[in-house]
Amino acid sequence: MTRFAIVGGGAWGTALGCLYARAGHRTMLYARDAETVAAINRAHRNARYLPDIGLPDSLAATSDPVEALAGADIVLFVVPAQSLSAATAELGGLVPPDALAVLCAKGIERSTGRFASQIFAQAQPAQPLAVLSGPSFAADVARGLPTAVTIAAGEPALADRAARLLSTETFRCYAASDVVGVEAGGALKNVMALAAGAVVGRGLGASAQAAIITRGFVELRRLGAALGGQPETLMGLSGLGDLVLTCSSPQSRNFAYGMALGRGDDRSGLKLAEGVFTAEIAARLARDLGIDAPIIATVAAILTGDLDVDAAVQSLLARPLKREFD
Repeated sequence: MTRFAIVGGGAWGTALGCLYARAGHRTMLYARDAETVAAINRAHRNARYLPDIGLPDSLAATSDPVEALAGADIVLFVVPAQSLSAATAELGGLVPPDALAVLCAKGIERSTGRFASQIFAQAQPAQPLAVLSGPSFAADVARGLPTAVTIAAGEPALADRAARLLSTETFRCYAASDVVGVEAGGALKNVMALAAGAVVGRGLGASAQAAIITRGFVELRRLGAALGGQPETLMGLSGLGDLVLTCSSPQSRNFAYGMALGRGDDRSGLKLAEGVFTAEIAARLARDLGIDAPIIATVAAILTGDLDVDAAVQSLLARPLKREFD
């Protein structure tokens, strides 16, 4: 029996805890919020994040990180990208030295431009490390619906081992060695989901939504490749696959946030959308690398208040005409 420790009591952390507990593994979830911990242990529910899903009795939760990480074979870090540096500093030393650390956050640290793997490796350079990403809604995974994702590690043998360890009857992991490409796809698709959601929220039609997704993918590939990702990775589950999912359903927090932008709604009560933090740093990286990324730049400008959605659409349509594949 493999021992799993899940760091993070949000929807995705709870869903992964549910997945591995149901698969028969000893699974402990670490969350700061005492009410969440109590609800998981007593009522087998996470009412805040997955209120309609019953959790297996075997999924345990704790607010004690030492208890959560002791003896773990695999530690899943399921915390927002902007919080990973602090979480690694606090908890990294508690991870057993031979345990596999798996990073499940999608985003770019806005203050530094670092991906999750770079943050963790800098703090814990000797720890076996992998990154999990791909098209996966938390509720689908928690319900046991079929899902396929990518798990990447710098060493192919470690990636293959991680894929075997993390795959279940309903959760299929494809191994990859392009860590940067997997992380780039997972981060940049969130920015595109904001754009697609804004188009839908503004009522601009399915044709405009398709155009945003398609041209957004062009920018994802350009910038992802410039950051060091491989083209085939960006065409895979963690790039194109995740883009299609997150740009087409309000189950995606980023798409839902974009819809609110398009409608002009108050967004203060919305759940965290990682693309809000990623857009600015992605636009900055594109400028620094000389990458043409008008959708990313436009989303960043909308979020800072420099453009409204209507002006943003007009600016994109008014760009000089060009050949599609240049």
